[in-house]
Amino acid sequence: MKTIGLLGGMSWESSALYYQLINEGVRDQLGGLHSAKVILASVDFAEIEHLQSTNDWDGAGQLLAEQSRLLEAAGADFIVLCTNTMHKVAPSIESAVAIPFLHLADTTAAAITDSGMSAVGLIGTSFTMEEDFYKDRLSAHGLTVLVPDAAQRQIIHRIIYEELVLGVVSDTSRTEYVSVIAALHHRGAQGVILGCTEIELLISDDDSPIPTFPTTQLHAQAAIKMALT
Repeated sequence: MKTIGLLGGMSWESSALYYQLINEGVRDQLGGLHSAKVILASVDFAEIEHLQSTNDWDGAGQLLAEQSRLLEAAGADFIVLCTNTMHKVAPSIESAVAIPFLHLADTTAAAITDSGMSAVGLIGTSFTMEEDFYKDRLSAHGLTVLVPDAAQRQIIHRIIYEELVLGVVSDTSRTEYVSVIAALHHRGAQGVILGCTEIELLISDDDSPIPTFPTTQLHAQAAIKMALT
């Protein structure tokens, strides 16, 4: 079994879900008392959020690159970055280490194409919805990516940073998210990417009018497969 290097803390709420899903998946596949071999580097999210809000992506890339080097030195065989937004600095991480980097957008795109869908909605932080680093990676797999309008993007982003990263799960916010997803469906989205790891704390297939692609679960499943291959 390979050792998984988890780069988390953005936020710790979703990183805890990664840890749970990966260990449950390894147990289910191997049985008995098996669990995953994991090394976790967990950053202070307040530092990351400050770098995001001040547009210091170079600084954020350097910080996560250093944490990735620590994971490699500690014995990780590959790296899983436990956040969608910070894949903006994925090139900084990849260039800092010699071990593989399991890109979340690639694992998500594979699940979408395997489902036979070609047009999907994307909800996440404003960085993920509005910038090209994530959408272009998905488009490279032949997908059409739709994002909410400006007012809806603001709602999605606010709920993430004011509620979900703090562990607050509100029925009112769930209703707002479902409304946004319904609007994306009306525009032609066949499914929707839950493109922020915390969104899975709020929305599931049972809530959504169209199939969801929960990036945390998909990333965790890909990490399990890579660790056991």
